[in-house]
Amino acid sequence: METPFPPYEPNGSNHEARGPRLREIPLRLLVPNVITVLAICAGLTGVRLAFENRYELAVGMVLLAAFLDGIDGRVARLLKATSKFGGQMDSLADIVNFGVAPALVLYVFILDQARSFGWIAALIYAIAAGLRLARFNVMSERETKASWQTEYFVGVPAPAGAMLVLLPVYVGFLGLAPSAAFAYLASAYTVLIGFLLVSRLPVWSGKSEGSRIRRDLVLPGILLVVLYVATLMSFTWETMVVTVAAYLASLPFGARSWQKKYGGWTAPPATSTASEFPEENDGA
Repeated sequence: METPFPPYEPNGSNHEARGPRLREIPLRLLVPNVITVLAICAGLTGVRLAFENRYELAVGMVLLAAFLDGIDGRVARLLKATSKFGGQMDSLADIVNFGVAPALVLYVFILDQARSFGWIAALIYAIAAGLRLARFNVMSERETKASWQTEYFVGVPAPAGAMLVLLPVYVGFLGLAPSAAFAYLASAYTVLIGFLLVSRLPVWSGKSEGSRIRRDLVLPGILLVVLYVATLMSFTWETMVVTVAAYLASLPFGARSWQKKYGGWTAPPATSTASEFPEENDGA
């Protein structure tokens, strides 16, 4: 008589019926994913703190989320723990930390005073961040990449966009009283940053192999970094305002450098044989 629940036999036919056994996963594979989850938690906590009117902590959590989101990939490569699952997690975290969280914090702080215009501006920025990240994924998955992709971003990168779009909050922390005029101005600025994200403006990345520094400038460079960090810790919001202004001022120089090397003022499309939406060209 056949038993309804036969004993498990690893080397028998029952093993094939039950499928492959669960294998153990090295702990190092979990570390990048844990960092990604912590980044999502920080971004969402920043939104909660903004609704509780604890704006400085909210901005700090959003910036922390951006930092964690920026290092998880590097940690994965360092530990040789890259995986498709981690890549998908990182993409989902990016839209939360670089798109949704900054937009909501900015809206609660000042954009709500512009009523519907402020909400539309927040929506435009969040959607622009999502489109920017989608385009980045398309370009990074190309089998053959153009040489310029190691030197330039196409449009302002999403992490930098999150830092830039919070400029009205930094200025508010420095004493500028929230008002309707300030809210409308902040709304226009938010839309501008959204368009910079999805634009084809060539933005120098600083990651090219030719980006080197002379040996005699290494120690002064390290001291400048230490000075910047110390200034950031002591005069946080003043330093953030200066950082945003310097970044925005550097954009024309990056585009000028591109124009001298490759001609034109805009980067080429993400794909060389079709548009960024290849399904639209099927059968064309």
